[in-house]
Amino acid sequence: MTTATKRITLTVPGMGSDHCAGIVRTTLQRLDGVGEIQTNIASHRVSVGVAQGGPDADALKQAVEGAGYDVAAVSGEAEADGEADAVIEEDYLRQARKRLWIAGVPTTLIMILMMPHMFWQPIPGYLAIVVLLAFPVVFLHGGAATHRSSWRSLKNGTFNMDVLISMGSLPPYLIGLVGFVYPMTSFVEMAATIMTFHLLGRYLEALAKGRASQAIRRLLTLGAKTARVERGGEEVEVPVKELEPGDIMVVRPGDKIPTDGEVIEGESHLDESIATGESIPVYKSVGDSVIGATINKEGRLRVRATKVGGDTFLSQVVRLIDQAQGSRVPIQEFADRMTGRFVPAVLLISLASLVAWLLLPDVLRPILDWGANFLPWVNPEASTPVLALIAAIAVLVIACPCALGLATPTALMVGSGIGAERGILIRSGEAIQTFKDIKVMVLDKTGTITRGEPKLTEVVTAEGVEEKELLRLAASVENASEHPIARAIVDGSVERGIKPGEVSEFRSTGARGVSGRVEDKQVLIGNRRLLEEEGITGLEALDAAMHELEGKGRTAVIVAAEGRVRGVLAVADTLKGESVEAIRGMHALGLHVVMITGDNERAARAVAAEVGIDEVQAGVLPEGKVEAIRKLQEKHGPHVAMVGDGINDAAALKQANVGIAIGAGADVAIEAADVTLVRGELTGVVEAMHLSRATFSKIVQNLLWASGYNVAAIPMAAAGLLHPMIGVIAMTASSLSVIGNSLLLKRRYARLQPRGDAS
Repeated sequence: MTTATKRITLTVPGMGSDHCAGIVRTTLQRLDGVGEIQTNIASHRVSVGVAQGGPDADALKQAVEGAGYDVAAVSGEAEADGEADAVIEEDYLRQARKRLWIAGVPTTLIMILMMPHMFWQPIPGYLAIVVLLAFPVVFLHGGAATHRSSWRSLKNGTFNMDVLISMGSLPPYLIGLVGFVYPMTSFVEMAATIMTFHLLGRYLEALAKGRASQAIRRLLTLGAKTARVERGGEEVEVPVKELEPGDIMVVRPGDKIPTDGEVIEGESHLDESIATGESIPVYKSVGDSVIGATINKEGRLRVRATKVGGDTFLSQVVRLIDQAQGSRVPIQEFADRMTGRFVPAVLLISLASLVAWLLLPDVLRPILDWGANFLPWVNPEASTPVLALIAAIAVLVIACPCALGLATPTALMVGSGIGAERGILIRSGEAIQTFKDIKVMVLDKTGTITRGEPKLTEVVTAEGVEEKELLRLAASVENASEHPIARAIVDGSVERGIKPGEVSEFRSTGARGVSGRVEDKQVLIGNRRLLEEEGITGLEALDAAMHELEGKGRTAVIVAAEGRVRGVLAVADTLKGESVEAIRGMHALGLHVVMITGDNERAARAVAAEVGIDEVQAGVLPEGKVEAIRKLQEKHGPHVAMVGDGINDAAALKQANVGIAIGAGADVAIEAADVTLVRGELTGVVEAMHLSRATFSKIVQNLLWASGYNVAAIPMAAAGLLHPMIGVIAMTASSLSVIGNSLLLKRRYARLQPRGDAS
């Protein structure tokens, strides 16, 4: 495979389905020096990897146009540009609307004239009138663009869907001209109607797909356009594109954060719903990270820019959605094989229908007589050449594989958009298909089930000792230490309204504990071994409490003063609030939940019992997690997903059939994952699984409908039971029904899984 050294992105507005994208990919793959090709139907973009010395942007553009598709823009980057995409999409929609008007007005006049001419009173010069009215429909603007695309496609040795429309509209118009020299049925009206309904379908598809892809466009346009930056001691306003890492930004109340950064002055609440899907504002102060495009609700902030351009959170989200919408689902390979051979097959079937009617009319007319009993457009009295032509044209126009080509990408557009709005980023279509079959959910403990931060959980006092006094003594000594357990004790005491006092003679004994003098008392805090060595009395009285706490997986810290035990403080990595609910939701989905952790067996089993974990593997080192996942795959098959958040989880996330990263975790874990939960909540796993199942269900429904429609319609058309005008309406309705079915995913998913409900 060619190794790409650069990427060139082309915007191809007419690439409206996966069939079109397949033609574009095939055309570009013929060029020497072209590597990986990524097509995104949602944004109409083609990203091409090109090797050193390979084709330049002009050569790629010429190749795509040679395949029958206009290229609206070319850039040297694969990054999405929200404003540019919006302009191109609006221009494409405007062109589609204009073409529809140019075709629709003359065709409407033709229909108005045709009815009285056929049923009441012949109109003098009727043929000449309809020929003149149909000419701009078939040959100008919309018609010309279709025929130009068809010619380019045929000349390039490919068959796009415009070929079928050209074959269905040009022959009827040209054959209709014979009526000037020889009396015969006019087909000009058919030519105008076919082209008009084709253009109507293109316009409605552009509208519907615009709705389907609105999530990514909304994200692209949500960022701030300008930023107030400190330059030379003054505040100046600059475009966000000119920001550099290290710039100091001033963000006033109501402003958007211009780019990702760190608060260096001030405090405020930020609306981060764009990133997390949660509407509750988040408190931020000095040292906290902030996300570009989130909204400052109240206080004035000074923020140091840390990431700009394509490195920002918003850009990464857009890139993930872009990848998902442009990705391919394994089931789509079936549709690809069909559509790749579809147009040539339809041309052959159309020709066979024409020949069969001309050579075997007596065999086919009984079918027509039967259909005339309940199909008002069937005319068994028509001549054999007319019936042959109607059958051939009907096959051409009804068999456009638009619906088949739209089946997967439209569902992916809507599904990935829903996920983005709810803080669930699914990287690929393959992950959606795999996710629905997951049977085993593997969870890391620290940072996934638990918060990853020790907290003061229980306070047990010795007889005659007040809890307030115990906490004051402990917090005063531990306040001089930076150990995580010490910080947990101090923070827990402050939360309970206890302010640490002054400490003197502070001493640390490594991992065993600390000591110091608080007022006139010598205080010692540590484990049992340290206190026994120091000759502390009264340990026996708290043995039962300590064993109970340790049985729960807590770290028990003993506090002594003046040679006597005063109490025990329990510190633990506490559960995330949603962990129990999330695991209950996983069980409801039929998942076997496994926890793999490097923590000790006792602590791991205590957490597992609290949240309802089915299986525990404790004491597993980072390198052992991959092997643990592999063994689960050997036992349960390729149906194992893993949730993790740290650097040590990255390899295991890759090994799992679906890797799920908690969004608050390490960048490397997020990069290794197939799914990212931006909100950092475990309940997002349940939501993501509901979403993947609903999305895949829509893909299957779309493929079944689109393929079933063609399987049923083509034989009817070949038998003469479908008039071409009815066929083109049915073809358009089929494409729109696939898009509409995909859009219904929003309503179905909301019903299956409202936010916050993991049941």
